[in-house]
Amino acid sequence: MFYWKGRIHAAFFLYSAPMNSNEAHKVTHLEQERPKRGRGIYLLPNLFTTAALFAGFYAVLASMNGSFEKAAIAIFLAMVLDGLDGRVARMTNTQTAFGAEYDSLSDMVAFGLAPSLVMYQWALVGLGKLGWLAAFIYTAGAALRLARFNSAIATADKRYFTGLPSPSAAAIIAGFVWVGVDNGISGERAAWFALVLTVAAGLLMVSNLTYSSFKKVDFRGKVPFFAIVVVMLVFAVVVTEPPLVLFLVFFAYTLSGPVIGLRRMWRKRARRDLASKD
Repeated sequence: MFYWKGRIHAAFFLYSAPMNSNEAHKVTHLEQERPKRGRGIYLLPNLFTTAALFAGFYAVLASMNGSFEKAAIAIFLAMVLDGLDGRVARMTNTQTAFGAEYDSLSDMVAFGLAPSLVMYQWALVGLGKLGWLAAFIYTAGAALRLARFNSAIATADKRYFTGLPSPSAAAIIAGFVWVGVDNGISGERAAWFALVLTVAAGLLMVSNLTYSSFKKVDFRGKVPFFAIVVVMLVFAVVVTEPPLVLFLVFFAYTLSGPVIGLRRMWRKRARRDLASKD
């Protein structure tokens, strides 16, 4: 009993003893260096990210209920919202690490999980193990693509993407489903093509092929008057047949990666041939 009383009194004496000026300065310095936790998040850009996340979630629910056209449209809507959240954050100077992480998680749901489940419910479910394996390859490819993008964002060339971007991969999956439903094609008839398309999209996301990011395009600069006419015609074409036009546009963008890769290989071979001749 006397032992514990002595320990308590000693501890009280140590913690209640006044600190000298050096110790007080050290404590104040440590308090200033301690990172302060943010008290909130920016609302505007995260609203767009949340809306994109909801669109991906709704696409999954719509496919489970057999509404595949609504599911495909929801994925395209998520693409539009995903493109807006980053631009809004840059315009309003509200870019944060939290927003970047939240955007990645939203992309995983909207462009990784939702397209694979929509395609599986529409066409791949009848293929058994091959069907869910193809859907998993796509989902895993989207996850790896996002992880690689986040880890190399500081050193990557802003002009190009390494691997097919997940929104573009989601667009060709959703576009193919939308075209099939719009033209009365059942998922069973298109099952094998859907299998190849899903696996190819998943593998292209983790490939080393380069795709143009279009980030160097100056949308604020002046353009000729004819360019506005071309934009009007493009909008008119998209409105006339949205599923087919959107699918063909993103399918062409998907093929641009292998085409650029082949052109670079041919140029390297031509340079080697010239060097060997010299």
